[in-house]
Amino acid sequence: MRMNNLAHPKKSTKTPRRKSVNLTVRADIVEAAKALKVNTSRAAEAGIADAVKVAQEQAWLGEAKPALQAHNKRLDANGPLLTPDWAKEG
Repeated sequence: MRMNNLAHPKKSTKTPRRKSVNLTVRADIVEAAKALKVNTSRAAEAGIADAVKVAQEQAWLGEAKPALQAHNKRLDANGPLLTPDWAKEG
């Protein structure tokens, strides 16, 4: 099996504590959020969490790239170590 773009972020089982922070957000976005009764703290937290996840995935891919390339090179040269019964000719 070829390996491409695999991500391996760590997940925590604990509920993390919240921390107060100051953010600067465009006024029109804040006004629209208030008008729609969007919880801006939760929305900002979700956006930051998504950005962190993407950054972690990219970091992992960067670290794993040499291993993925070596694995794929070996597959190209020698094929898979095991062939499942459904893929065997016969």
